[in-house]
Parts: sequence; C-alpha cells; structure tokens
Amino acid sequence: MANLYPYLISSLPMLSFGAPLPFSFAEFIERCSGIISEEDLRVLKGLSVEETSQALSPIIKKWLGFNTTLKNELVKVRCARKSARAEDYLRSDGYAEPSVYHLALAAHRNPSPLEGERMLDMARWNFLEELSFGHYFDLDSVIIYAYKLLILERWEKINTADREALLRSV
Repeated sequence: MANLYPYLISSLPMLSFGAPLPFSFAEFIERCSGIISEEDLRVLKGLSVEETSQALSPIIKKWLGFNTTLKNELVKVRCARKSARAEDYLRSDGYAEPSVYHLALAAHRNPSPLEGERMLDMARWNFLEELSFGHYFDLDSVIIYAYKLLILERWEKINTADREALLRSV
C-alpha cells in the first residue's frame, strides 16, 4: 500500500504559477524529513526540473516524458530555422501530444525570450495540474508539489537576477 501524507500535504501552502516562492526546495526537503519515509525522501531529493535520469515512479516517468517531448519539439523548431539536423539533438521520449508542437512553436516565435520561457513553464505547470487529479495525500501529490516548487524557485532566480550585470556581461 502506498504511503499517505495527509498532515504534510495539508500543512503546505498552495502554490500558484507566478506567485512568490513560499520557501526553497531545500526547506521543503527539511519539512518532509522526519514526516515521510526515508525511501520517499530519497525520491524527493533526486528531483529536479531538468531531470534526465530514469525514474521508478510512474508520475515521474510521465513528467519526464512530457518535459522531454517539449524539449524535443523546441529542438525541431529551432533546427528547422537554422537548417540543422534535429535528429542529432533529440532524446527518446514516450509522450505523444500534438499540442506540444504548437506550444513550442508559439514559445519560439515569441519576441521576448523571457515570455517564451514563461509560456513553456506555464505549460509544464498545467501538465503537473493534470497529473495531480486523483492524487490527494500520496507520494505522487508530494512529488507534483515538489516539481511546482522547483518551477517557482527557477522563476524566483530569474526575477531576482541582477539584470544590469547580466547585460554588461553579454
């Protein structure tokens, strides 16, 4: 039987895309420590937004499949513009959704690279929302929460970056 964590999940603040980061991913791991099993904690510690390793959890496999498909579609769009061979850069995936191509194309065509990235992360967020249906207090809901937290943490870094220093370095 799967481990359930109703106390942990009910004590976590709700996350919304674009909202301020309530706490870091490291703090989240600390909160989970002692509440969830050691095996489940190891799973959480191994998560990252740009994860490429094979995972045991079906929810992580779905996430990785979607994220890899999204990246592959971006590669195809960018390679078509540069007249390069996309096959040299593609990763294997298992997710098939025609709308992902249109999303990658729209993000690529966005005049603002930052807004294009926002579109992609919003799609990732929405996919995580879809994955969360039917998962309320189990490890999968904790994993989905962790992925959302990682997305928010990424945007926290983007929003607090010293843009003048970045512009000077470019």
